[in-house]
Amino acid sequence: MAQTTSAIPRIRGSGRSLVPVVIPAALLALAAVGWWWSARMAGADMSSMGMDDRVMSFGGFMLAWVAMMGAMMFPAISPVVLLYARAAAQRTVAPLPFFIAGYLAVWSVVGLPAYAAWHALAMPLADGRAWAARLAGAVLIVAAIWQLTPMKSICLRHCRSPMGFFLKFGRRLDRPLGALRMGMAHGAFCLGCCWALMAVIVALGTMNLLWMIALALLIFLEKDARHGEGIAVVGAAVFALLGVLLLLAPSTLAHVT
Repeated sequence: MAQTTSAIPRIRGSGRSLVPVVIPAALLALAAVGWWWSARMAGADMSSMGMDDRVMSFGGFMLAWVAMMGAMMFPAISPVVLLYARAAAQRTVAPLPFFIAGYLAVWSVVGLPAYAAWHALAMPLADGRAWAARLAGAVLIVAAIWQLTPMKSICLRHCRSPMGFFLKFGRRLDRPLGALRMGMAHGAFCLGCCWALMAVIVALGTMNLLWMIALALLIFLEKDARHGEGIAVVGAAVFALLGVLLLLAPSTLAHVT
């Protein structure tokens, strides 16, 4: 912890460097690439992407999943990445890619159960089956409930306070393993905030571009807006209404998706 504490003045004093410009620009560029790829995948017929070839379909899904995480998450995590990058520019911590790699590792692992769910639901959702619509409604209601839980609030507070997170979890950051662990810790709290939102995307059909945009905006506002926790409550109300609608009228799935 002593190493991290001593780095704080250098972080605050690095405002004249190019880091505040270059890092956000790089994150936006990565997000743009993710959105481009996600839009391309959304325009494709996912049911025709080698469903009989499990290896190819798994590889395609994981590529799309990582692109989607980049598109939806990087803008929201830019404050903590920028803070870390300022320290990295002063060489008080390991290079930034180690931190980002830890973050992406968490979400890549989450892609494994997401793929299994997508593989099981892709065709029923495409066919508009009532049970798939009701399952999506149940997932929306679960997401609404999670939005209101104390655990969601705890995870959200960690994500909303980059300096506090840096001080609490920034141990041995001069070593790549320490930076990797910190990235994984931040990814875990981000997962705590957003796992239910990702479940909504899978339940409604992965690569649904409109839902991706809506949830990416919600994630960004929850984490970075002044009244983020209040915005999370509004999101819960919307999820609950849509969930009840799908449970009572599963034929509306086509309109929701």
